[in-house]
Amino acid sequence: MSNTHLRRPSDDEILKQQAQKDFVIGRHAAMETLKLNDSKRINKIFMQTGLRNDFFGEVIQIAKKKKIIVQQVPKQKLDMMSDNQNHQGIILAITPYAYATLDDLFANAAAKNEPPFFLILDNLEDPHNLGSIMRTADAVGVHGIIIPKHRSVGLTSTVAKTSTGAIEHVPVVRVTNLVKTINELKKRGLWIFGTMMHGEDYRRWDASGPTGLVIGNEGKGISPGLQKVMDQTLTIPMIGHVQSLNASVATSILLYQAFNSRHPLGGH
Repeated sequence: MSNTHLRRPSDDEILKQQAQKDFVIGRHAAMETLKLNDSKRINKIFMQTGLRNDFFGEVIQIAKKKKIIVQQVPKQKLDMMSDNQNHQGIILAITPYAYATLDDLFANAAAKNEPPFFLILDNLEDPHNLGSIMRTADAVGVHGIIIPKHRSVGLTSTVAKTSTGAIEHVPVVRVTNLVKTINELKKRGLWIFGTMMHGEDYRRWDASGPTGLVIGNEGKGISPGLQKVMDQTLTIPMIGHVQSLNASVATSILLYQAFNSRHPLGGH
């Protein structure tokens, strides 16, 4: 029997393995994180050697004020840490993103004295889609996002960068069973809407009350089990040659229709 020796990964390899979960990458996302009161989540700031401008000067000032370590490193180090993403010369090493609870989402709505408005993502797989959706969700006042624990993208550095800071403001809940969660939401007063090819024209959608919007997987749509627990389905009419939209684009259209019904022109 041959002996197999397990090689211990180097520090650089460990950093690369962590890049999808423990780093904030890029200037907008980094600054948004730095400006939060909860700066204890930031372990260290990695800045590209030789870069000098107002942005990096502000980063250094904030770091000194909050007593965060700043380390100057070569561009190649940042490339490796970010897995060759566009880091723009800065990466924050942070503790992993914390997930919220359903009660946190209801508390978020109550604090704003608004009917709950939650976004439920059924097995979304692309981190760029999730980041873009979070950005729009923050813009329209969604009180929280619900995702499944399995077969779905979570809160990674790519999501954080694409969200341009929205990840710090939109709480995300991970649940084991979306059907069970939706049934609980319905018991707590939410009306659940889902996107389908054949449904009510989204332009007639009134989301002014307690609302949950379900968005399906990029390729397969809403899973059959979830389809059975929808209160109403919505569709986006199309008259062009392409009869489908990117998940984040479709979600943005629906979220702004919800915004229109929750914040009508001339309303207060």
